[in-house]
Amino acid sequence: MVIVMKKEAGEGLVSKVLAKVESLGLTAHLSRGKIRTIVGVVGDNSAVEPDSFACLDGVERVVPLLGPFKLASRDFKKENTVFSIDGSQIGDKKIIVMAGPCAVEDKNQVIEAALAVKKAGAVALRGGAFKPRTSPYSFQGLGEEGLKLLAMARDMAGLAVVTEVTTPEQVPLVAQYADVLQVGARNMQNFGLLHAVGESHKPVLLKRGLSSTLEEFLNAAEYILSHNNPRVILCERGIRTFETYTRNTLDINAIPALKLLSHLPVIVDPSHGTGKRELVSAVSKAAIAAGADGLMIEVHPNPENARSDGAQSLRPEEFEQLMKELRPVAEAVGRTL
Repeated sequence: MVIVMKKEAGEGLVSKVLAKVESLGLTAHLSRGKIRTIVGVVGDNSAVEPDSFACLDGVERVVPLLGPFKLASRDFKKENTVFSIDGSQIGDKKIIVMAGPCAVEDKNQVIEAALAVKKAGAVALRGGAFKPRTSPYSFQGLGEEGLKLLAMARDMAGLAVVTEVTTPEQVPLVAQYADVLQVGARNMQNFGLLHAVGESHKPVLLKRGLSSTLEEFLNAAEYILSHNNPRVILCERGIRTFETYTRNTLDINAIPALKLLSHLPVIVDPSHGTGKRELVSAVSKAAIAAGADGLMIEVHPNPENARSDGAQSLRPEEFEQLMKELRPVAEAVGRTL
Protein backbone atom coordinates (compact mmCIF):
# COMPACT_ATOMS: atom_id res chain seq x y z
CA MET A 1 0.00 0.00 0.00
CA VAL A 2 0.95 3.66 -0.38
CA ILE A 3 0.40 6.18 2.41
CA VAL A 4 0.07 9.74 1.09
CA MET A 5 0.96 12.36 3.69
CA LYS A 6 -0.71 15.76 3.84
CA LYS A 7 1.19 18.75 2.47
CA GLU A 8 1.63 20.22 5.93
CA ALA A 9 2.73 16.96 7.58
CA GLY A 10 6.08 17.52 9.28
CA GLU A 11 8.92 15.13 10.05
CA GLY A 12 7.41 14.15 13.40
CA LEU A 13 4.17 12.89 11.84
CA VAL A 14 6.07 11.08 9.08
CA SER A 15 8.25 9.40 11.72
CA LYS A 16 5.18 8.12 13.56
CA VAL A 17 3.89 6.52 10.34
CA LEU A 18 7.29 4.92 9.72
CA ALA A 19 7.38 3.56 13.26
CA LYS A 20 3.95 1.98 12.87
CA VAL A 21 4.97 0.35 9.58
CA GLU A 22 8.06 -1.16 11.20
CA SER A 23 6.08 -2.30 14.26
CA LEU A 24 4.01 -4.48 11.93
CA GLY A 25 7.12 -6.17 10.56
CA LEU A 26 6.87 -4.33 7.24
CA THR A 27 9.35 -2.14 5.37
CA ALA A 28 8.78 1.54 4.66
CA HIS A 29 10.15 3.35 1.62
CA LEU A 30 10.04 7.15 1.57
CA SER A 31 9.48 9.16 -1.59
CA ARG A 32 9.72 12.90 -1.07
CA GLY A 33 8.09 14.78 -3.94
CA LYS A 34 7.91 18.50 -4.55
CA ILE A 35 4.52 18.71 -2.86
CA ARG A 36 3.95 15.59 -0.75
CA THR A 37 5.77 12.83 1.04
CA ILE A 38 4.69 9.29 0.20
CA VAL A 39 5.38 6.19 2.29
CA GLY A 40 5.45 2.90 0.41
CA VAL A 41 4.69 -0.14 2.56
CA VAL A 42 6.43 -3.29 1.35
CA GLY A 43 5.88 -6.80 2.63
CA ASP A 44 2.89 -9.03 3.22
CA ASN A 45 0.39 -6.38 4.26
CA SER A 46 -2.71 -8.36 3.27
CA ALA A 47 -3.83 -8.55 6.91
CA VAL A 48 -3.24 -4.84 7.57
CA GLU A 49 -6.31 -2.62 7.53
CA PRO A 50 -5.73 0.59 5.53
CA ASP A 51 -7.85 2.42 8.12
CA SER A 52 -5.20 1.72 10.76
CA PHE A 53 -2.98 4.16 8.87
CA ALA A 54 -5.68 6.46 7.51
CA CYS A 55 -6.60 7.52 11.05
CA LEU A 56 -3.09 8.70 11.88
CA ASP A 57 -2.38 12.44 12.11
CA GLY A 58 -0.86 13.82 8.93
CA VAL A 59 -2.13 11.06 6.63
CA GLU A 60 -4.20 12.27 3.69
CA ARG A 61 -5.13 8.89 2.22
CA VAL A 62 -4.06 5.26 1.90
CA VAL A 63 -3.95 3.66 -1.55
CA PRO A 64 -3.75 -0.14 -1.92
CA LEU A 65 -1.31 -1.31 -4.61
CA LEU A 66 -2.64 -4.43 -6.29
CA GLY A 67 -0.01 -4.91 -9.01
CA PRO A 68 2.94 -7.33 -8.73
CA PHE A 69 5.52 -4.53 -8.57
CA LYS A 70 5.06 -1.80 -5.96
CA LEU A 71 8.02 0.56 -5.66
CA ALA A 72 8.56 0.68 -9.42
CA SER A 73 4.91 1.51 -10.04
CA ARG A 74 3.63 4.87 -11.23
CA ASP A 75 0.94 4.43 -8.54
CA PHE A 76 3.65 4.57 -5.88
CA LYS A 77 5.23 7.70 -7.32
CA LYS A 78 3.47 9.96 -9.81
CA GLU A 79 6.48 12.17 -10.54
CA ASN A 80 9.31 10.93 -12.74
CA THR A 81 12.36 9.76 -10.83
CA VAL A 82 15.28 12.07 -11.58
CA PHE A 83 18.79 11.55 -10.25
CA SER A 84 22.35 12.54 -10.99
CA ILE A 85 25.02 10.50 -12.72
CA ASP A 86 28.25 12.32 -11.96
CA GLY A 87 26.53 15.69 -12.31
CA SER A 88 24.21 14.89 -15.24
CA GLN A 89 20.51 14.49 -14.46
CA ILE A 90 18.70 11.50 -15.94
CA GLY A 91 14.93 11.32 -16.13
CA ASP A 92 14.56 15.06 -16.65
CA LYS A 93 14.22 17.13 -19.83
CA LYS A 94 17.78 16.50 -21.02
CA ILE A 95 18.43 13.25 -22.89
CA ILE A 96 21.50 11.42 -21.64
CA VAL A 97 23.81 9.57 -24.05
CA MET A 98 26.18 6.84 -22.88
CA ALA A 99 28.67 5.64 -25.47
CA GLY A 100 31.83 3.62 -25.89
CA PRO A 101 33.10 0.20 -26.90
CA CYS A 102 31.36 -3.06 -26.14
CA ALA A 103 34.51 -4.32 -24.42
CA VAL A 104 37.64 -2.65 -23.09
CA GLU A 105 40.50 -4.08 -25.17
CA ASP A 106 43.53 -1.95 -24.37
CA LYS A 107 44.57 1.48 -23.08
CA ASN A 108 44.73 3.26 -26.44
CA GLN A 109 41.36 1.93 -27.59
CA VAL A 110 39.38 2.97 -24.53
CA ILE A 111 41.03 6.39 -24.20
CA GLU A 112 40.50 7.17 -27.89
CA ALA A 113 36.86 6.12 -27.62
CA ALA A 114 36.31 8.14 -24.43
CA LEU A 115 37.77 11.34 -25.84
CA ALA A 116 35.75 10.94 -29.06
CA VAL A 117 32.37 10.36 -27.41
CA LYS A 118 33.00 13.17 -24.92
CA LYS A 119 33.76 15.58 -27.76
CA ALA A 120 30.54 14.58 -29.51
CA GLY A 121 28.40 15.20 -26.42
CA ALA A 122 28.13 11.94 -24.47
CA VAL A 123 28.06 12.21 -20.68
CA ALA A 124 29.04 8.65 -19.80
CA LEU A 125 31.51 6.08 -21.08
CA ARG A 126 30.19 2.56 -21.50
CA GLY A 127 32.60 -0.34 -21.72
CA GLY A 128 32.74 -3.92 -20.57
CA ALA A 129 35.49 -5.31 -18.32
CA PHE A 130 33.56 -8.50 -17.55
CA LYS A 131 31.74 -9.89 -20.59
CA PRO A 132 29.18 -12.71 -20.34
CA ARG A 133 29.32 -14.20 -23.83
CA THR A 134 27.18 -16.81 -25.54
CA SER A 135 30.25 -18.86 -26.37
CA PRO A 136 32.82 -19.77 -23.69
CA TYR A 137 35.52 -19.30 -26.34
CA SER A 138 34.64 -15.64 -27.04
CA PHE A 139 36.54 -12.75 -25.46
CA GLN A 140 35.41 -12.51 -21.83
CA GLY A 141 36.94 -9.12 -20.98
CA LEU A 142 40.05 -7.90 -19.15
CA GLY A 143 38.55 -8.06 -15.65
CA GLU A 144 40.00 -5.67 -13.08
CA GLU A 145 42.60 -4.42 -15.55
CA GLY A 146 39.71 -3.30 -17.76
CA LEU A 147 38.13 -1.50 -14.81
CA LYS A 148 41.37 0.37 -14.19
CA LEU A 149 41.52 1.42 -17.83
CA LEU A 150 37.93 2.67 -17.67
CA ALA A 151 38.76 4.73 -14.59
CA MET A 152 41.80 6.17 -16.36
CA ALA A 153 39.72 7.09 -19.41
CA ARG A 154 37.05 8.65 -17.17
CA ASP A 155 39.62 10.91 -15.55
CA MET A 156 41.09 11.93 -18.88
CA ALA A 157 37.79 12.61 -20.64
CA GLY A 158 35.62 13.76 -17.75
CA LEU A 159 32.93 11.11 -18.17
CA ALA A 160 30.98 8.88 -15.83
CA VAL A 161 31.67 5.14 -16.23
CA VAL A 162 28.94 2.56 -16.89
CA THR A 163 30.11 -1.05 -16.83
CA GLU A 164 28.59 -4.47 -16.37
CA VAL A 165 28.76 -6.62 -13.27
CA THR A 166 28.00 -10.30 -13.78
CA THR A 167 28.05 -11.95 -10.34
CA PRO A 168 27.18 -10.85 -6.79
CA GLU A 169 30.80 -11.41 -5.76
CA GLN A 170 31.99 -8.85 -8.35
CA VAL A 171 29.83 -6.00 -7.04
CA PRO A 172 32.25 -4.57 -4.42
CA LEU A 173 35.13 -4.60 -6.92
CA VAL A 174 33.21 -3.04 -9.82
CA ALA A 175 31.63 -0.46 -7.50
CA GLN A 176 35.12 0.85 -6.69
CA TYR A 177 35.60 1.91 -10.31
CA ALA A 178 32.14 2.43 -11.84
CA ASP A 179 29.66 5.28 -11.45
CA VAL A 180 26.80 3.08 -12.71
CA LEU A 181 26.52 -0.70 -12.34
CA GLN A 182 25.02 -2.40 -15.37
CA VAL A 183 23.01 -5.63 -15.09
CA GLY A 184 22.98 -7.22 -18.52
CA ALA A 185 20.06 -8.84 -20.31
CA ARG A 186 21.26 -12.37 -19.51
CA ASN A 187 21.34 -11.50 -15.80
CA MET A 188 18.03 -9.65 -15.53
CA GLN A 189 16.60 -12.42 -13.35
CA ASN A 190 19.80 -13.26 -11.51
CA PHE A 191 18.13 -12.49 -8.21
CA GLY A 192 21.29 -12.77 -6.11
CA LEU A 193 22.93 -10.17 -8.35
CA LEU A 194 19.87 -7.90 -8.17
CA HIS A 195 20.00 -8.00 -4.37
CA ALA A 196 23.74 -7.24 -4.43
CA VAL A 197 23.54 -4.21 -6.73
CA GLY A 198 20.58 -2.94 -4.72
CA GLU A 199 22.59 -3.17 -1.52
CA SER A 200 25.50 -1.30 -3.16
CA HIS A 201 23.37 1.87 -3.38
CA LYS A 202 25.13 2.71 -6.63
CA PRO A 203 23.00 3.78 -9.62
CA VAL A 204 21.98 0.64 -11.55
CA LEU A 205 21.31 0.30 -15.26
CA LEU A 206 19.03 -2.73 -15.69
CA LYS A 207 18.69 -4.23 -19.16
CA ARG A 208 15.56 -6.05 -20.24
CA GLY A 209 15.97 -9.80 -20.64
CA LEU A 210 16.01 -11.41 -24.06
CA SER A 211 12.50 -12.84 -23.72
CA SER A 212 11.14 -10.91 -20.76
CA THR A 213 7.74 -9.29 -20.43
CA LEU A 214 7.47 -5.75 -19.09
CA GLU A 215 6.00 -7.13 -15.88
CA GLU A 216 9.02 -9.40 -15.40
CA PHE A 217 11.30 -6.47 -16.22
CA LEU A 218 9.70 -4.21 -13.62
CA ASN A 219 9.69 -6.98 -11.02
CA ALA A 220 13.46 -7.29 -11.56
CA ALA A 221 13.75 -3.56 -10.91
CA GLU A 222 11.67 -4.08 -7.76
CA TYR A 223 14.41 -6.29 -6.29
CA ILE A 224 16.87 -3.39 -6.55
CA LEU A 225 14.40 -0.79 -5.29
CA SER A 226 13.51 -2.96 -2.30
CA HIS A 227 16.97 -2.24 -0.86
CA ASN A 228 16.19 1.49 -0.61
CA ASN A 229 18.16 2.08 -3.79
CA PRO A 230 15.92 4.34 -5.89
CA ARG A 231 18.48 5.05 -8.62
CA VAL A 232 17.47 2.50 -11.25
CA ILE A 233 17.54 3.03 -15.03
CA LEU A 234 15.50 0.72 -17.25
CA CYS A 235 17.12 -0.16 -20.58
CA GLU A 236 15.20 -1.56 -23.56
CA ARG A 237 17.76 -3.39 -25.71
CA GLY A 238 15.62 -5.56 -27.95
CA ILE A 239 13.94 -8.89 -27.40
CA ARG A 240 14.20 -12.24 -29.16
CA THR A 241 11.55 -12.86 -31.82
CA PHE A 242 11.27 -14.94 -35.00
CA GLU A 243 13.08 -12.21 -36.99
CA THR A 244 16.66 -13.07 -37.96
CA TYR A 245 17.65 -10.06 -40.11
CA THR A 246 18.39 -7.99 -37.00
CA ARG A 247 20.18 -9.23 -33.92
CA ASN A 248 17.09 -8.53 -31.78
CA THR A 249 13.74 -6.83 -32.23
CA LEU A 250 13.84 -3.47 -30.49
CA ASP A 251 10.50 -2.95 -28.77
CA ILE A 252 9.63 0.71 -29.34
CA ASN A 253 6.28 0.04 -27.64
CA ALA A 254 8.14 -0.64 -24.41
CA ILE A 255 9.27 2.98 -24.05
CA PRO A 256 5.86 4.67 -23.66
CA ALA A 257 4.47 1.58 -21.93
CA LEU A 258 7.19 1.65 -19.27
CA LYS A 259 6.68 5.39 -18.81
CA LEU A 260 3.00 4.72 -18.14
CA LEU A 261 3.65 1.86 -15.74
CA SER A 262 6.68 3.24 -13.92
CA HIS A 263 8.31 6.46 -12.73
CA LEU A 264 11.83 5.16 -13.48
CA PRO A 265 13.92 6.63 -16.32
CA VAL A 266 13.97 4.60 -19.53
CA ILE A 267 16.84 4.45 -22.01
CA VAL A 268 17.35 2.49 -25.24
CA ASP A 269 20.31 0.51 -26.57
CA PRO A 270 19.93 0.66 -30.37
CA SER A 271 23.25 -1.13 -30.91
CA HIS A 272 22.12 -4.42 -29.35
CA GLY A 273 18.56 -3.76 -30.47
CA THR A 274 19.58 -3.95 -34.12
CA GLY A 275 23.02 -5.55 -34.31
CA LYS A 276 23.69 -3.51 -37.43
CA ARG A 277 25.66 -0.27 -37.56
CA GLU A 278 23.53 0.97 -40.47
CA LEU A 279 20.33 0.86 -38.39
CA VAL A 280 21.56 2.52 -35.20
CA SER A 281 20.90 6.09 -36.34
CA ALA A 282 17.26 5.58 -37.37
CA VAL A 283 16.40 3.56 -34.27
CA SER A 284 18.06 6.13 -32.00
CA LYS A 285 15.85 8.86 -33.46
CA ALA A 286 12.76 6.67 -33.08
CA ALA A 287 13.63 6.01 -29.43
CA ILE A 288 13.86 9.72 -28.62
CA ALA A 289 10.61 10.40 -30.47
CA ALA A 290 8.94 7.65 -28.41
CA GLY A 291 10.00 9.27 -25.13
CA ALA A 292 13.29 7.66 -24.13
CA ASP A 293 15.32 9.50 -21.49
CA GLY A 294 18.63 8.39 -22.94
CA LEU A 295 20.59 6.19 -25.31
CA MET A 296 23.41 3.69 -24.90
CA ILE A 297 25.42 3.43 -28.11
CA GLU A 298 28.46 1.34 -28.97
CA VAL A 299 31.36 3.32 -30.42
CA HIS A 300 34.72 1.82 -31.37
CA PRO A 301 37.75 3.55 -32.97
CA ASN A 302 38.27 0.56 -35.28
CA PRO A 303 35.11 -1.59 -35.45
CA GLU A 304 36.53 -3.89 -38.10
CA ASN A 305 39.07 -5.17 -35.57
CA ALA A 306 36.84 -5.08 -32.47
CA ARG A 307 37.03 -8.14 -30.24
CA SER A 308 33.25 -8.07 -29.77
CA ASP A 309 30.23 -6.51 -31.50
CA GLY A 310 32.15 -4.66 -34.20
CA ALA A 311 29.28 -4.95 -36.69
CA GLN A 312 27.00 -2.83 -34.50
CA SER A 313 29.60 -0.29 -33.33
CA LEU A 314 29.71 3.20 -34.79
CA ARG A 315 32.99 4.84 -35.76
CA PRO A 316 33.74 8.07 -33.86
CA GLU A 317 32.89 10.25 -36.85
CA GLU A 318 29.60 8.39 -37.34
CA PHE A 319 28.72 8.91 -33.69
CA GLU A 320 29.51 12.61 -33.93
CA GLN A 321 27.23 12.93 -36.96
CA LEU A 322 24.45 11.03 -35.18
CA MET A 323 24.63 13.35 -32.18
CA LYS A 324 24.15 16.33 -34.51
CA GLU A 325 21.14 14.67 -36.13
CA LEU A 326 19.57 13.77 -32.78
CA ARG A 327 19.39 17.34 -31.49
CA PRO A 328 16.52 18.54 -33.70
CA VAL A 329 14.62 15.33 -32.98
CA ALA A 330 14.97 15.97 -29.25
CA GLU A 331 13.85 19.58 -29.66
CA ALA A 332 10.80 18.46 -31.66
CA VAL A 333 9.54 16.48 -28.65
CA GLY A 334 10.39 19.16 -26.10
CA ARG A 335 13.71 17.70 -24.93
CA THR A 336 17.36 18.75 -25.12
CA LEU A 337 20.50 16.77 -25.89
